[in-house]
Amino acid sequence: MSALRFSPRILRLSQDPGRVRAQLAGTRLSAAEAGPMRDEISTDEITPLPSMVHFDATLGRHPYTGFTAGGERPIGRDAIRDAGIEVVVAGRRYGKGSSREHSPVAERAAGVRLVIAESFERIYRQNADNVGLLTTTDLGLAERIADGEAIPLDELLQGRDALAAAILRAGGLLAYGEARLRGLVPAAARREGEDGPLTLFEKIVRRHALRTADTGARLEPGEGGFVRADLRFIHEYYTGMAAWLLDERHGEALVLHEPHSIVAFEDHLSYVHRSPVHVSQGLVPAVAGLSRAHRRFVERFGIAHHGYVEALEAGDPANQGSEGISHAMVAERYALPGQLVVGTDSHTPHSGALGCVAFGVGTTDMANAFVTGAVRLTMPEVLRVELDGVLPAGVTAKDAVLHLLADASIRAGAGVGRVFEFAGSAVRAMATDERATLTNMVAELGGFTGIVEPDAETVRFVKARRGVDVTLAPWMRSDPGARYAGVLRVDCSALSPMVARPGDPGLGLPLAALEAPVHIDIAYGGSCTAGKREDFDHYHAVLAWAAGQGLRVADGVSLYLQYGTEDVRAYCIERGYLAAFEAVGAELLRPACGACANCGPGSSTDAGQVTVSAINRNFPGRSGPGSVWLASPPTVAASAILGRLASFDDLRRSVAAR
Repeated sequence: MSALRFSPRILRLSQDPGRVRAQLAGTRLSAAEAGPMRDEISTDEITPLPSMVHFDATLGRHPYTGFTAGGERPIGRDAIRDAGIEVVVAGRRYGKGSSREHSPVAERAAGVRLVIAESFERIYRQNADNVGLLTTTDLGLAERIADGEAIPLDELLQGRDALAAAILRAGGLLAYGEARLRGLVPAAARREGEDGPLTLFEKIVRRHALRTADTGARLEPGEGGFVRADLRFIHEYYTGMAAWLLDERHGEALVLHEPHSIVAFEDHLSYVHRSPVHVSQGLVPAVAGLSRAHRRFVERFGIAHHGYVEALEAGDPANQGSEGISHAMVAERYALPGQLVVGTDSHTPHSGALGCVAFGVGTTDMANAFVTGAVRLTMPEVLRVELDGVLPAGVTAKDAVLHLLADASIRAGAGVGRVFEFAGSAVRAMATDERATLTNMVAELGGFTGIVEPDAETVRFVKARRGVDVTLAPWMRSDPGARYAGVLRVDCSALSPMVARPGDPGLGLPLAALEAPVHIDIAYGGSCTAGKREDFDHYHAVLAWAAGQGLRVADGVSLYLQYGTEDVRAYCIERGYLAAFEAVGAELLRPACGACANCGPGSSTDAGQVTVSAINRNFPGRSGPGSVWLASPPTVAASAILGRLASFDDLRRSVAAR
């Protein structure tokens, strides 16, 4: 395969919906004629929620059905396949957001063979490699392809690391893994200090590196390699696809590598029977199929499993949840300092708050890791983020992240693909739950993962949650003089409550900077980011104060509070929090990803609805058709009481002025 020819029918994902439709109808547009390309096309847009109930070639009917341009969705079901599109062109940060491998699988199944973009998000591009979908940042190729020119494969692979190129030449990761990754052994151990000063991330990776024929003894930034994981976890959106991929290749002969280190979760869809979009579009039976495929795989291999619970004690059999959101439970019950953890969720970095390396991978990566024990890794650079000063009262880690997301350098891509090492006096003063908000939302910052050096707080957290005594080794820190791609400093004492405007988590601004009141219809507190114990401490502080003033949730507003795990629910019951929540009129929900993934109560049902939410991302359509403002837990609670975006201080001032 020295050179490849593509159909000259190219789709440029323009900001103009009319120009997108014209191309699908057969009109050839040059770059100038197509106009500016859409930047930051998320995987939620490539494969929106209705397509996620599929996990096989059926996905080929769905790519770009959530793509938005000019407030419209110009690409319908089957449009890509019917138009014969083989090459797609887009702008910056293509494939941001969720780690769902459904997106490149859908593109590939629809006939797309090459995606050209100004830049790609890490997980998307790695997933594309794994399924044999070519990607390039050479924008000039589009015109050459449209002119009928054959493009040398070497040119398409230019700039890619040797491992990525080898995987693509093999036709994808599973084919490569079967041929090259059996029986790997650890890379040669090196003495502490032998390679000079290192970051904590680099130390952990080197302790987990595997030696292969295609990778060096140690990875430098930009180089690809493989590592072993202490824990691999998967959830129901991906298990069926992983099983399908593995059965296609291995059938009944399939054997998993160290199944005792695999954990499976049903956490996203336990409230699907109350999800407006799933119910209205008749998707509930297909979700049941996902669960059946997930459970068959779990039972076949005897994998540890955390599944559904039913809230029957309240006489409401419809209030069914899960034991907990996967990455939240991993932090509470599994992850330890110095470990390496991988999961099929972009928010797997949550556990980096404990001083481990935790990152998200796609379905094919996980399927390969299931059978070979090897996890693909392209070595990233490390960005140090120093959060200094003292956070003012009412300002949380979520506000700090929204501030970072709005930072000009981050908006320009300074964090894309990098490790965020969070440090500074403000971080050291945070409890682990708050640190987890920082590392969790590295997914929104565009990073590879987030990490916090373990300390006495980490030891306390593990002892309190699991009754386990942890001893921190001297090496579990970054060395003085370690190399960083850059240092970003924030004076946290200058921060105030933040919000992010609808459409993207990076559209942040101080709440006080709003020029006019923003009235809300829905307030949602929950998800992995904001369903932890300390988050519920914040909800309770606001709502108990409101209840003491005789206040309730504002007329016309619905407030949902959803626990991240059953352990959080037990904590709230033990602390007596439920009385205040019920007094103000909040609806309490058992654990699930729920409204964050448009999978349960709290999702909007109308484009005119406005939501304030403590979740981590607010891409178009992410939580229903309405507008979603992101905010911290105390801001969500205060806004629910006032009926408009407001901080706890705003709420108190409003009551005092009456």
